Amino acid sequence: MYSAFTSLPIREEMMAKYSNLSLESYNISVTGRAQRISRTKHNTERPSHLELKCTFTATGDSNSMNVTWKKDDEFLDTTDGANTTKMGNTLSSQYRFIVFNSKQMGKYSCVFGEKELRGTFNIKVPNVHGKNKPLITYVGDSTVLKCECPNGLPLNWTWYMSNGTAQVPIDVHANDKYAINGSYANETRLKIKHLLEEDGGSYWCRAAFQLGESEEQIELVVLSFMVPLKPFLAIIAEVILLVAIILLCEVYTQKKKNEPDAGKEFEQIEQLKSDDSNGIENNVPRYRKTDSADQ
Repeated sequence: MYSAFTSLPIREEMMAKYSNLSLESYNISVTGRAQRISRTKHNTERPSHLELKCTFTATGDSNSMNVTWKKDDEFLDTTDGANTTKMGNTLSSQYRFIVFNSKQMGKYSCVFGEKELRGTFNIKVPNVHGKNKPLITYVGDSTVLKCECPNGLPLNWTWYMSNGTAQVPIDVHANDKYAINGSYANETRLKIKHLLEEDGGSYWCRAAFQLGESEEQIELVVLSFMVPLKPFLAIIAEVILLVAIILLCEVYTQKKKNEPDAGKEFEQIEQLKSDDSNGIENNVPRYRKTDSADQ
């Protein structure tokens, strides 16, 4: 009852080779709604026997309903690997196979009837998790990027950085700017020292398993110390501009107030001059000519 990925002699050799592998069994219930797909995700990091089981309860006659299995979008040869049983209106289909390399990983689906009601098992290596939000730091500082695999134990970890077009492996032996370590097998840490603005960008941590690889992307943003000061400098510039405008308005207003006063003062001065002139004229003694006196 094993999948026919290879010819019979080779398959028998594989069965003998992997006879001591553990059995992992997964179940899924398929609903009776048309075009409804039920999905489950399962992590597998090492070669093992897999047993996938789908259960479907029909609302009508289930005797005429057939069951097929697919890997991704291709039909599987289930001659040796599948077994379908019926009990009343309930159909149960079981598919067993050996997963021993990355080619056996993927989406396996049980398909019921012409309406193609299906249940899908996503067989994959464990996910790697890192920081979801960009990590922000400053020029001259040091930072640590961290990835972990909570549901698996990777064989090894590799760090990559982007050069703009491709992923470039980070060699800690060639550049002492970087250091890679981890306290546990399921985590890794990349330390970057003496940060420059050009160190910002995309970094990837990649975990290798016997059945494939899993990776996570982390964004690093490196800022200069002037960047956080820019908003404050802009506010200060706005305050200075506002104060300058207020002072100019005050000077202009004061000047307008002073102009009428200057006019009045000028009029007062002119009036005083006129009064002084009249006073002098009035104080000059007047002499009357008398002919009789001369005679």
